Amino acid sequence: MSLTQVYLGLGSNIERETHLRAGLDALATFLVDIRCSAVFESQPVGIKSGPFFNFVVSAFTDLPLMELDRRLKFIEADNGRYAPDRKGLPLDIDVLLYGDLTGNFDGLILPRAEILKNAFVLWPLSLIAPDRVHPGVGKSFAALWAEAQIDQVLAPVAFEWRGAQLTPPNLLILP
Repeated sequence: MSLTQVYLGLGSNIERETHLRAGLDALATFLVDIRCSAVFESQPVGIKSGPFFNFVVSAFTDLPLMELDRRLKFIEADNGRYAPDRKGLPLDIDVLLYGDLTGNFDGLILPRAEILKNAFVLWPLSLIAPDRVHPGVGKSFAALWAEAQIDQVLAPVAFEWRGAQLTPPNLLILP
């Protein structure tokens, strides 16, 4: 089976470092060539909570889209995402892009609309894949970020995973 490049958005606002590292460790069990953008702190959008840590992961998978999404839901659940007594968002993992697919796939709309709406998605995506063209807009992520007029403040934060710093301008590359 051939490999498909995927881009995932990760975020957490509860025990942020712990949940994001756990998410990355879980992703590393079934994704290959994982590359992580820098990690940014941002204020919440759409919910009342504490600040988030967000970043984007690029990787390759042999999983079909819906199986990938199912596994992401399990990782979220393992980190308390769906616990009835949770007080925030321990771990959120969204499929941003799956190859060049566009459309509605059993309710999963690709490319994900948040790419163009949220700085905490577009800026990391522009860092990790500056020349990649948004399949719906036809512009590179670097160009989209340069043109973006998104009213959100982001701050790069120090974050380490498996001994590597995910702090701008470093990107982590795992075989």
